[in-house]
Amino acid sequence: MTTARELADDLFTLVLDDNPIMATLIGVPGWDDRLPDPGAEAAASSRRRALELARLAEAGDDDPVTRAVVAQQARGVVGELDARLIEHTYAEGLNAPVPLLLTGMSLVRPRHERARRDYLTRLAAIPDYLDALGRRQRASDRRPLAHLVAAAVARLDRYLADPGGDPLRKPELDEGSARERDELLAGAVRPAFARYRELLVTEIAPRGRGEDQPGLCWLPDGRERYAELVRVRTTTEHTPEQLHRTGLELLAALDREYEQIGARVFGPVPAARVRARLLADPALRWADAAEMLALAERAIARAELVAVDWFGRVPGARCAVAAVPEDDAPNAPLAYYVDPALDGSRPGTYFVNTHQAELRDRFSAEATAFHEGVPGHHFQISLAQQLTELPLLRRFAAFEAYLEGWALYAERLADEMGLYSDDVARLGMLSADSLRAARLVVDTGLHALGWSRQRAVEYLRANAVMPEVDIRSEVDRYIEAPAQALSYMVGRLELQRLRGDAQRRLGDRFDIRAFHDVVLGGGPLPLGVLADVVDQWCRSVP
Repeated sequence: MTTARELADDLFTLVLDDNPIMATLIGVPGWDDRLPDPGAEAAASSRRRALELARLAEAGDDDPVTRAVVAQQARGVVGELDARLIEHTYAEGLNAPVPLLLTGMSLVRPRHERARRDYLTRLAAIPDYLDALGRRQRASDRRPLAHLVAAAVARLDRYLADPGGDPLRKPELDEGSARERDELLAGAVRPAFARYRELLVTEIAPRGRGEDQPGLCWLPDGRERYAELVRVRTTTEHTPEQLHRTGLELLAALDREYEQIGARVFGPVPAARVRARLLADPALRWADAAEMLALAERAIARAELVAVDWFGRVPGARCAVAAVPEDDAPNAPLAYYVDPALDGSRPGTYFVNTHQAELRDRFSAEATAFHEGVPGHHFQISLAQQLTELPLLRRFAAFEAYLEGWALYAERLADEMGLYSDDVARLGMLSADSLRAARLVVDTGLHALGWSRQRAVEYLRANAVMPEVDIRSEVDRYIEAPAQALSYMVGRLELQRLRGDAQRRLGDRFDIRAFHDVVLGGGPLPLGVLADVVDQWCRSVP
């Protein structure tokens, strides 16, 4: 019988075969000279391998947690492949193939001669990758959003217009390798990007959908694919309709908190007025990008100082802070975190989108720093990487509800830790909650209920506290990453439920540091498996 660990290693190999740039970024050797195969045949092969691994995982009984992780992750791979998002995703920076390629390769840090050769080999493979991607997208029956294809073309225009600022030139190379890189870029890579751009303009854009039909429900078998993505991304059996109702209920409950905290800042006004005041007050905008970065660094440093009172284990390395690369910023989210490399060549980094800083709010900045950095993604991901006794799959499994649920839980935990500097920052915490609750409504509205893009924009405008510069890019993110936005609140609610249940069961024996160590001590887990782990911990506490 194949052991659970062997199955985990086999599945992780499959995941990295499909995502070799990810392997490089997290520091797993063996994939550094490769790009993914975007073709339909490769996807079909991966699907067959994933289904077989899921079957084998469900057939054994050694190490039930690892087997459950393998089975759920393998079926998640199948769900993602069946959705065929690669065929109609073009613009959103963390999901679309071309922006992800440019961003991912710009983060590579070759530290020795073999790594430099691997980088050049991968660079030389870009033309074939783009040609294969174009063939698949050209043949697809899944029409993209016309305005997002236009955004992708604009991104490529910026790229092609600035050879000197090419993000593929960012990795530091020796003189000879740099010369070879520049020859590849000029003679093969940039012409391939130009060909791909021409394909978008002449063949893809003319058959694009309008903004009145943005969701998966407008595509062939789209409703079924979305329902499966909901199961994959939340690791639950919730239906889109159930999550839509949950979002509506959460937003109504948040109004009471807005009025309570808002009264201390603005006086006794309704929740809608509190949100409007936050958006309208020019004093709550940034002066410039430097101010944005400085506050993020201060917030994370403050969190690191008190973390030992709330966690038995803390990461060995600090969280770095950096601005989102300028070329990516117009279509990038407000903030994101990039994992540290296992070999130490790159720290875990919280990226802040400083694009049009003067139009962005500052009241949500602390909550965002605690979400992306400490005690959010940086703690969870860095601690998982330190679990060297576990298979690599257990340390890097992409269970969105666990990953994003923890980060959203961290925003509220930060208030318990005394990290928010004032009530305005606490209103920023509520604004983050509003956004994640509104995501339940908007994502399901777009992909299951047939909402237009404009209806989604108007709903966010009314219920989330976001500047206009962010609202439309948020909606476009939901369009191109269906169901991903649901994972935040679904995971947070489950973590809060598990903590509350443990506190009731253990009473005075409950230890918050031990609870957090249990939650973070097994790597990313499906929510049902996490519930079993917490239950076993409760039973074991003397």
